[in-house]
Amino acid sequence: MVTRQELEGKWNEVKGRLQDRWGQLTDDELQRGRGSANELVGVVQQKTGESRREIEAFLDQVVAEGGSTVGAAKEAAQEYVHQASEAVHAGYEQVAESVRSTYEQAESAVRRRPGESVAVAFGAGIITGVVLGLMLKSR
Repeated sequence: MVTRQELEGKWNEVKGRLQDRWGQLTDDELQRGRGSANELVGVVQQKTGESRREIEAFLDQVVAEGGSTVGAAKEAAQEYVHQASEAVHAGYEQVAESVRSTYEQAESAVRRRPGESVAVAFGAGIITGVVLGLMLKSR
């Protein structure tokens, strides 16, 4: 049989599971039985007609599973982290492939037309220098 400390420590879970199992139990009725396991069993037994043994076994199961609820939440969180990690890794691989492909295209263009490539790079450098100079000057 569950102890008063176990019952109080897991009261919200116990109350919710009791109402899931026996929907006719109201919050007020359960509050009357909150003081002790015997009182709670009596309230549930009076309202539902279930046997004392069955109610006690149900309460023992709820209290015993209380720690496994935390374990299930932990497992779910770990699974979410694992999936998020895989998604980030896949995104990284996509970006890396895109950069690699762009680099190869630029390298190919420079090999095919080295003179034009140098002229374009020189022009881009001058434009960048002018824009930066104007930005710094306006401060």
